[in-house]
Amino acid sequence: MQLLHTPEGVRDIYNDECRKRTYISNILQNTIELFGFEQIITPTFEFFEVFSAERGTVAASDMYKFFDRDGNTLVLRPDITPAVARCIAKYYRDETQPVRLFYNGNTFKNGLELRGDLKETTQIGAELINDPSVEGDAEMIALTCECLKNTGLKDFRVEIGDAGFFKALAEEAGLTADEIESLRASVIDKNTFGMEDILENKSISNETKQALYKLPELFGNMQSLPDVKKITSNAKAQKALDRLEELFELLKVYGCEEYITFDLGALSKYEYYTGITFSAFTYGTGNPVLTGGRYDSLVSQFGKDAPAIGLAFLLDELMAALSRQKLLPELKDETEVVEYGDSYEEAVKKATELRKSGIKCKLVKKNI
Repeated sequence: MQLLHTPEGVRDIYNDECRKRTYISNILQNTIELFGFEQIITPTFEFFEVFSAERGTVAASDMYKFFDRDGNTLVLRPDITPAVARCIAKYYRDETQPVRLFYNGNTFKNGLELRGDLKETTQIGAELINDPSVEGDAEMIALTCECLKNTGLKDFRVEIGDAGFFKALAEEAGLTADEIESLRASVIDKNTFGMEDILENKSISNETKQALYKLPELFGNMQSLPDVKKITSNAKAQKALDRLEELFELLKVYGCEEYITFDLGALSKYEYYTGITFSAFTYGTGNPVLTGGRYDSLVSQFGKDAPAIGLAFLLDELMAALSRQKLLPELKDETEVVEYGDSYEEAVKKATELRKSGIKCKLVKKNI
């Protein structure tokens, strides 16, 4: 009977939970479409190279890998953004105007079972390609806020950072790729001891070293950014902070400022982010319900130079938050029941009329 159970990290979704999940999915998709995005569907599995290390996605050890009969290595997609980048380079190679695409699909990560994380999760995301502007950044964060409000959430925040700020300081410090990756992990975990192990014996200016040490502390409201600017004279880092200030002014136009904070130490594990990064948090889950950011170099790895910014709602986390905040509506099964005994033909006619009127119905045989 063991084979009748689902494997570790996946689960069945049915009845009331499935209805509510579809309801929230439709809200997100409808809102995204109102911003002019069109749906794209990419394969569930692709060649390993689409998600290989140079893309800056998840580690190969966390992917589900298998082989086709020609010996090619395939993977269940661990992330959808690289797949969309591949499509952009292939189908929109000569397009110079902004392209807006959205998707709704499952991702698969073969993580450690002891953590208890789901290995199959659903993402509903949107990608804005061929738009390098800060106005594009503002639109995606405004879309985030609009989607979350439409699901019923009232108490949430969107934390904004900039991958370029960290990269500028790491480059100035002269760190190797491996050291940068280790430092990134330490900053994400707010592990100051790990940061010391990497930085203490390096020939780095005191200004740069102190700025790196302060990364886990650089969070708060947007009015604090002028103070952050004082900790470094690095031109690229200053440019990243200037863009954050400009972004916040644009978000005021959308009326989103009450939901916005910044966190320059909130780095993503995805290395392909080059600029603005953001995550949305709310009560009821310790994980973000959305992640996103600018990835201006990823599409070029597939053959087209195109700036881009994207977001992805983590539907499983969002559903958990909405449920624990008691914000999910009661959705009853409103299917009409048409019973039949000896009058099967009349029952079929009635059911057909109901369905033509847009009313769901099912035929049920009477217990005689």
